[in-house]
Amino acid sequence: MATPKSVAFYTLGCKLNFSETSSIADQFRSHGFHVSDFKDGADIFIINTCSVTDFADRKCRKIVRDAKSINQEARVVVIGCYAQLKPKEIAEIEGVDLVLGAKEKFNLVQHIDELSYASDHAMIKASEISEVNSFVQAFSHDDRTRTFLKVQDGCDYKCSFCTIPLARGKSRSDTVENVLQNVHKIVSAGKKEIVLTGVNVGDFGNGTAIIEGTRPKKEATFIDLIKELDLVEGVERFRISSIEPNLCTSEIIEFVSKSNRFLPHFHMPLQSGSNKMLALMQRRYKRELYKERVDLIKNLMPHASIGVDVIVGFPGETEEDFLETYSFLNELDISYLHVFTYSERPNTKAVEMENSVDMYVRRKRNKMLRILSEKKKHAFYSTFLNTEREVLFESSKRDGFLSGYTDNYIRIEIPQNNIEINTIKKVHLNHINVNGLMVAKENNAIIV
Repeated sequence: MATPKSVAFYTLGCKLNFSETSSIADQFRSHGFHVSDFKDGADIFIINTCSVTDFADRKCRKIVRDAKSINQEARVVVIGCYAQLKPKEIAEIEGVDLVLGAKEKFNLVQHIDELSYASDHAMIKASEISEVNSFVQAFSHDDRTRTFLKVQDGCDYKCSFCTIPLARGKSRSDTVENVLQNVHKIVSAGKKEIVLTGVNVGDFGNGTAIIEGTRPKKEATFIDLIKELDLVEGVERFRISSIEPNLCTSEIIEFVSKSNRFLPHFHMPLQSGSNKMLALMQRRYKRELYKERVDLIKNLMPHASIGVDVIVGFPGETEEDFLETYSFLNELDISYLHVFTYSERPNTKAVEMENSVDMYVRRKRNKMLRILSEKKKHAFYSTFLNTEREVLFESSKRDGFLSGYTDNYIRIEIPQNNIEINTIKKVHLNHINVNGLMVAKENNAIIV
């Protein structure tokens, strides 16, 4: 194979993955590579994987097939969480040439020359997760309006269902100084919104490196970080991607309620409304604390949006446990749900638990909560009918329209007219269409 000159990326999973893909793409550009769209083909296809669910694993296999169908001669590299957890399994997928683990993926460019040597077997370079002990900066820039800024990586929690600590290692963070430098770069690129992301962002401050099993003392915490960020001129909006309820402290909530830049939008994973299930999941809080957090947010910011992650069908979840979760969520003043059907993950405590829930039951419970989520979202949106809110405009899937999010995470759609992408305008929220989007009017002219 001749020296490759073009590369294309496909990213699966979370916002953190998207930020890291962008940074790796920048490395390739600096080494003279052309970064092309995946569908347009390339000499090298790089798939950045997730492994939160079995679906993500199956998706990876499909993308490998898609890449080879676009260019049979191309080399395929797989990186990300799935690559760290199951490198040998990925190496056996037909069409894969190189598998890089969590430590190696940021040195991907240095491994490209090795792809020039034809081989019947994929190469694997994946260190033990205990060797993943440094923080690598990253932020996305493919979106014209917002950036996902990585401020933290890894996790020290031991939730019984989760493989992320095995895929990303211990909790570690960037420094406040480095984060501020990256924010200034993002501002200079004209982005209006920055989303702070990580595996466990509320645990920010654990140091940039873990040396011989020890870490430097925390020099800053998450509240210290957001206070500094709130002072940066030129940033219109900050969002917190997701934060654990036990780390979403009263101080953080109160600060956001008074901030001019941090938006009234919280996404807090709950996972279950049953204390029995929370204990089995090895979560670090009870439902009572979660309710306290929600109540405080809505008391200080009645207009705030609150999103919730929930897992259904966890081992041992009886019908009574599920109905307890359903009732708890139904009574909470929340805005939407992200519902996950529990799937068995190797090397987790949950996979060894008894009283597995039938898959049919899992899917039925998932559907019930998704219906509840639509009801919650519609009720939240309805609260703001015939009111005005500021929207950051971005492209829409519909020709002739723009979409965007209000400060409190209401998704709106509006005919483009003379509005430009990456502008913030105050609009009147008019009605909710059949797709569940708020339709807006501007300048007192209905443009539905």
